[in-house]
Amino acid sequence: MQVKLYDTTLRDGTQSEYISFSVDDKLHIAAKLDELGIHYIEGGWPGSNPKDAEFFERARKLELSSSRIVAFGSTRKANIKADKDMNLLALVESGVDTVTIFGKSWDLHVKAALKVGLEENLAMITESVEFLKEHGLEVFFDAEHFFDAYKSNPEYALATLHAAEQAKVDCLVLCDTNGGTLPFETMEIVNEVKGKVSTPLGIHAHNDADTAVANSIIAVRMGAVQVQGTINGYGERCGNANLCSIIPNLKLKLGIDCISDEKLKKLTEVSRFVSEIANLPHQHNLPYVGSSAFAHKAGIHVDAVYKSPRTYEHVDPESVGNTRRFLVSELSGRTNIYVKAREYGIPLEKDSPEVRLILQKLKEMEKQGYQFEGAEASFELLMKRALGLTKPFFELEGFRVMVSTERERIRSEATVKVRVHDKYEHTAAEGNGPVNALDNALRKALEKFYPVLKQVYLTDYKVRVLDTHEGTGAKVRVLIESSDGKSSWGTVGVSENIIEASWIALADSIEYKLMKEQEACSPQRG
Repeated sequence: MQVKLYDTTLRDGTQSEYISFSVDDKLHIAAKLDELGIHYIEGGWPGSNPKDAEFFERARKLELSSSRIVAFGSTRKANIKADKDMNLLALVESGVDTVTIFGKSWDLHVKAALKVGLEENLAMITESVEFLKEHGLEVFFDAEHFFDAYKSNPEYALATLHAAEQAKVDCLVLCDTNGGTLPFETMEIVNEVKGKVSTPLGIHAHNDADTAVANSIIAVRMGAVQVQGTINGYGERCGNANLCSIIPNLKLKLGIDCISDEKLKKLTEVSRFVSEIANLPHQHNLPYVGSSAFAHKAGIHVDAVYKSPRTYEHVDPESVGNTRRFLVSELSGRTNIYVKAREYGIPLEKDSPEVRLILQKLKEMEKQGYQFEGAEASFELLMKRALGLTKPFFELEGFRVMVSTERERIRSEATVKVRVHDKYEHTAAEGNGPVNALDNALRKALEKFYPVLKQVYLTDYKVRVLDTHEGTGAKVRVLIESSDGKSSWGTVGVSENIIEASWIALADSIEYKLMKEQEACSPQRG
């Protein structure tokens, strides 16, 4: 069975709250989707806005190996000839070989939204498809609100499909536009419809009932040969069917070779690429592609997975380009520590006293409010400090942070005094805020000793209040993410004082970078 993947991230995905792609963004994403092996990439609606018109003009120059760019539009307007409809003309002039048009399949919409007769709506569908086919285009018909339409008036819903079929449409896409259909309804309706049309069927599901992926898979099981969705499930309201779940479900669970094994390994990369372009955090608990999808925390789980990954993993993380992660927390057992030690290159035996020592230290710090799941650099430092495998690269003698107003402008300044190899350095620096000023002062003090720190910069800073009943005197946890342009790492600090918590995380970030540089220059341990 062949199933074609149809991505609408660049059109339906942009209807998601907080997402707005530039033309360059859309071109970059299209190129990435092509690398993944997506068959159809819906680029937008060339008749609706200048941005989409520019996209299709520039997309002609894309050298795609797997994908076809698709232009999206609607059926002709009521009481206008198809060859005079500006939206249909824009589809023809977009330069693509494939177009998708949507039309009303629900009599409620025909009467209440379009305010035309039911026969006129059928004519709009037939004549629009005929016009596009006359121009040699591959044409897909999105039957909008089809599942609600079928439940309300199955005869008319089917009539809209027959209207498109009469004009030789290439695929009839059944749309769950309101996203409220349940899987058993999808199964029944698709099964009934496939016996009453001869044209191939597709599925376009929204996720308002959290069933979009399930509905898409069920539709394929019932015979649909085209699946529409978006990367990460982006889309209006609760989003669209998530292709990052659909693709591995089709390939790894149903054995449908919708993309190659090698391309499937790009799935996590593409998922994170699109979220980065969208300027949205990558959702950690996304199935298959999230950072937590193959993360194991409970000691019993870690012990079992270490012995046999199949005990708590339904697929190999590498098959979708993801990685297995072992977390450490108060729920950890000795296996967690042992596995992390091997990951860090630390020679430890599972039953050694050192493992128990580190586990005890970990649980004590977690009780204080520390959390190492997003700060593995701090945990690696904790382990190596406990085992005497690293020495401090600098010692803090003291710091001061001042915040003042100057000409209606908030001014932050920090002074830092550190000792490096019996030499003292006392510096001051300003910043956008107190933490930024402290970071700048620390770097200024250390860069003369460690020039490599010029590569390091902060990429994220988060503060979590741990005991809210204490109000402004509450203990806080600060998580910092740093990068040197090649890799990134997270560190953590906890204190009742947000500046002190920030200092602890900042100092760990610097220590971690220097430790890694030292290890890279030292002979590898046997």
